[in-house]
Amino acid sequence: MATRALAAFTAGLRYEHLSPATRLMARQCILDWLACCIRGSAEQPGGIIRRVVAVQGKGEEATVFGAAPLRTTALNAALANGAFSHALDMDDLHNASIIHLGTVVVPAALAVAEQTGASGPALITAVAAGYEVGARVGEAVNPEAYFYWHTTGTAGTFGAAAAAASLLGLDAGQTAHCLGSAGSQAAGLWEFLRDGAMSKTLHAGKAAMNGILAAVLAREGFTGATAILEGEKGFCRAMSPAPRLDKLTAGLGNGAYKIDENSFKPYAACKHCHPAINAAQLLRARSGFDPARIAAVVVRTNAVAENLVNNPAPRNAYGSKFSLQYCTAAAFRYGRVGVEEFAPDRAADAELRRLMGCVAVEVDPGLDDEYRRNPDKWSALVIATTDDGLCHRQFIAYPKGDPQNPVTYAETEEKFRSLAGGVSAPPTAEALLKTVAGLEDVPDVRDRLAFLTGR
Repeated sequence: MATRALAAFTAGLRYEHLSPATRLMARQCILDWLACCIRGSAEQPGGIIRRVVAVQGKGEEATVFGAAPLRTTALNAALANGAFSHALDMDDLHNASIIHLGTVVVPAALAVAEQTGASGPALITAVAAGYEVGARVGEAVNPEAYFYWHTTGTAGTFGAAAAAASLLGLDAGQTAHCLGSAGSQAAGLWEFLRDGAMSKTLHAGKAAMNGILAAVLAREGFTGATAILEGEKGFCRAMSPAPRLDKLTAGLGNGAYKIDENSFKPYAACKHCHPAINAAQLLRARSGFDPARIAAVVVRTNAVAENLVNNPAPRNAYGSKFSLQYCTAAAFRYGRVGVEEFAPDRAADAELRRLMGCVAVEVDPGLDDEYRRNPDKWSALVIATTDDGLCHRQFIAYPKGDPQNPVTYAETEEKFRSLAGGVSAPPTAEALLKTVAGLEDVPDVRDRLAFLTGR
């Protein structure tokens, strides 16, 4: 049974099983998450959730990050930190499963690590376990489930639960019940995109929180469906008309880990926009190419991307992160698509709006077929025609940040300084950088974070 197999894997995973490369990747995932979390805490959804947690979540178990860190319960810290880290849409992604695993796995793992006084190696192991389980569940139901369901909120709940179970030391039987309770809480619908609403951040926060809840309930003897994934009325069949149940366990425990397939985001936008952004950047950098002379742009992509981010008239700055028209135009206009390119005043830029009107989005049958065969390959072709009739083409097989076009650990450190440095004082940011870099030698995570709240 797949659920029990994943539970046994989670309960049996040890730090010694992870290669040095996998341990490094786990630290990079934690650092990338922390960068997005700290900067995301300053966004409007983060401020709202922080105020709610400060009032509703009294406790001293775990840290809520941001300009003024606070202590609360592990459940509420995971809720807040998970939501913060998803506010920028600059957090990591596992392509094949279409899950932002960092936003659900790391806040759950870190909250439980603080609560229990876990070591750095134990935290790294839990993160690897969470990425493994979450990615496999996502791969089993996508891309079909993605039409309605935000996989970070749905399948991501299982990743958070596995990470929490690992740190709580649950055995295989308890972990199976934990996954059962996680599946019963899994949720997250895409309807919010029509309004550019804040729901996406809540999906991540709740998945992290619910994963911990499932684990602590299982520790106390609370039972859940032990075939929640493969069962007749279980998660996979509810999410997809033809789930690929083999994806749940294929190659499980063979020494290769899903976390090693992770990608990182250099752009503060939906990952489905990244190939077009990268292509526009490269076109813009060509000698003699002038974005001001663009007369028409065609973005050719797969059907999943076309369905989700073909949005010629986003309603607000957040909705612009899910608009291929906006993101492609911003890349041509500014040469970068970071946090600042989604500031509310950018929507009034006349040249940006002109370029948006030039962008058309089409499904490319060849790229769509390739994506169906190889779901970790998110490609795009951008064709820009200038007012002199010249046609400029740029194909991106793997955008910057994918494993095939990687972001280095040093680049993630720079991303951390750029994002976190705008919220935390420089000495605080540097101390956190050093903590993550030396995580494998940390005997108790609580001791390395105590300075944030003056404990």
